[in-house]
Amino acid sequence: MSLPVVAIVGRPNVGKSTLFNRLVGFQKAIVHDRPGVTRDRLYEEAEALGRRFLLIDTGGLEIRAETPLLDAMKIQSLVAVEEADAIVFVTDGRQGYTTADEEVTDVLRRSHKPVIFAVNKVDGPRHEDLINDFWGAGLTPIIPISAAHGRGIYELAEAILEALPPAAEEEEEADRDGLIPDDGTVPVEENGEIRIAVIGRPNVGKSTLVNRLIGEDRHVVHDAPGTTMDTVDSAVMVGDRRFLIVDTAGVRRRARIEDALERTVTLKAIRAIERCHVALLMIDGTLGPSDQDAKLAKLVVDRGRALIILFNKWDVVPDLEDINSYTTEDAKERRFPHATWAPHLFISAKTGKGVGRIFPLVERAFVNFNRHISTGQVNRFLEQAIDRHSPPQRYHHPVRLYYATQTRVRPPTFIFFSNSPDGIKDAYQRYLQRSLREAWDFEGSPLKLHFRERRKLGEESES
Repeated sequence: MSLPVVAIVGRPNVGKSTLFNRLVGFQKAIVHDRPGVTRDRLYEEAEALGRRFLLIDTGGLEIRAETPLLDAMKIQSLVAVEEADAIVFVTDGRQGYTTADEEVTDVLRRSHKPVIFAVNKVDGPRHEDLINDFWGAGLTPIIPISAAHGRGIYELAEAILEALPPAAEEEEEADRDGLIPDDGTVPVEENGEIRIAVIGRPNVGKSTLVNRLIGEDRHVVHDAPGTTMDTVDSAVMVGDRRFLIVDTAGVRRRARIEDALERTVTLKAIRAIERCHVALLMIDGTLGPSDQDAKLAKLVVDRGRALIILFNKWDVVPDLEDINSYTTEDAKERRFPHATWAPHLFISAKTGKGVGRIFPLVERAFVNFNRHISTGQVNRFLEQAIDRHSPPQRYHHPVRLYYATQTRVRPPTFIFFSNSPDGIKDAYQRYLQRSLREAWDFEGSPLKLHFRERRKLGEESES
């Protein structure tokens, strides 16, 4: 189930990014006194009072944008408003309710979305009178906050939760999805359906591929980037297996700002990834993998979904110099160090070359995504892995791994118990991941490893 969406909007340099960082719990957005530092939308999961949501930080919203950059930032902000379930409108309490704020207010009122009015830079009780200037806006609730010092954030979180739609039962089911019951069985979809998200940069052939996979021209295909504006679900039966395919928009078609939007990942693509079991990342084979492709792959990995990489337009590649399967595979290894486990295919959605191999590979990736290893097998594996390569010492004390167990599938998740979890450094974690993949077939699926403290009976702490 998709997370609800909260957008932070307002004029430039009113403290939106500082508030964004405060709500997500770490500094992701760049904060600077110079207006306009945030230009594209930033997305991050946040949690407030036990409720998770997707938070969007936006560039400054200047209704009367006077430069192309401000105009692009404005449209980015308007897209965020359109996508949001609730809006936090941030203003500067020190500057008062300005004419530019009034123009933003009019836009937000027409959106018919719940709006929380956050008056920022109210750093203490002596500044409370600053909010009096804002009551004339006609927006409630008005929450005085200090994003820099954390004042009023609890009250703001309460207001956000009240503005969001009620938490659906499906969200609770999603939280339990993948948990392995006490009897050790693996959860299975009631109808055996595998959900697939087709993602990629604009104009890489996503809709052409979906039409080819479902066997009909249900999706509009055009050479112009941005033809697909929304996600579209298409169901198809292959043998006894039902697949649900989601074709996602690579970019929204907006006048004069295609380049700016192509640098961002749209919210609908994120939601499609959250809904899917397996993501098909399409890459233009004539261009090779790009930074944006790597960001999309990381987005899939971070959300714990299975991944298959498709190099499309392979019917054109033979006519090109210096591009072949070897150079493309090398580029993939360099660009996707975080997804070396993802299998790849060379296809042509236009001619159908290689497309017939997609569904079998998706099914295999789904099986691995859903794979459960018994605790006994995991611990035998751990014993052998330690015999081959024991963890390095920490502060001249031995780091011990006592036992391990798999707690979830989708993706397979393992917990390792140690006397010093902090002593299990990244290099050794990568070694355990590689060893797990050598021992069992996890191709196409990410693995998650967690390390917890567990002391042997009678043993003193060695930290």
